Amino acid sequence: MVVPEPAAPVGRDGVVVPAPAVPVGRDGMFTTVSPNRMSEAIVDQIKTLIRTNRLRPGDRLPSERELCERMGVSRVTVREALRILEAGGLVEIRVGARGGAFVTTPSSERLGAGLADLIQLAPVTAVDVTEARLVFELGIIPMLVERATDEDIAGLRELTREHIAALRRGEYTMAKSAEFHNRVAACTHNRAIEMLMHSFHGPLLMSLREAATAAPLMGQRGVYEHRDFVEAIAARDAAKATEIMHRHLSRTAKRLARAAETPAE
Repeated sequence: MVVPEPAAPVGRDGVVVPAPAVPVGRDGMFTTVSPNRMSEAIVDQIKTLIRTNRLRPGDRLPSERELCERMGVSRVTVREALRILEAGGLVEIRVGARGGAFVTTPSSERLGAGLADLIQLAPVTAVDVTEARLVFELGIIPMLVERATDEDIAGLRELTREHIAALRRGEYTMAKSAEFHNRVAACTHNRAIEMLMHSFHGPLLMSLREAATAAPLMGQRGVYEHRDFVEAIAARDAAKATEIMHRHLSRTAKRLARAAETPAE
């Protein structure tokens, strides 16, 4: 049975307590929620507990039954809230004797996907995206030169070899170009940078495809520039890496600008 929200929060001992900034129940967690937006309120409580480190990655949430009792909601409502948290990458639902809902750390891909949805809903043009890339991808080069490991560089070299082979077979796509730039961002070993690059995946593909349509042959040069860029990073030559990437992105920007100026037939 759903318990309506009282005028003020009441603990199990019957003592009225002021509404806290962080959800507080009998163990400092999980209070009853408003019937108007029950699943969202549960999600908000658990997010707050994670944000304030009251719940940490690996912690197991109480069982569905216990959450129902402690929050005054139905099992359907609890399951809906857990599905929302799972979709957001905040909990993992495991089955079996040792199963349950466990707090997780969202991956960069999952976090980036949420930002990508916001970016793609905005009126962003391919030219906008490429200008932003000039700021972002040139800006991370000093960090790449400092932090990219030998293993990172070996992985990038292997990736560029695969892409050159795909180009020669006529199988190179703009998705492979986007893959390279995402891998480069990961070599900064900065989760925020990696997340932002993943959030740009959809707009990045859009801009690359428009550029390829505007000048198909010019885009093939980029594969070899990727290779040269990796070698500059391997040599710890930030100036050379910046020169290559600036030329690489500026050419894309010019192709897109020309295409934007050409009236549609």
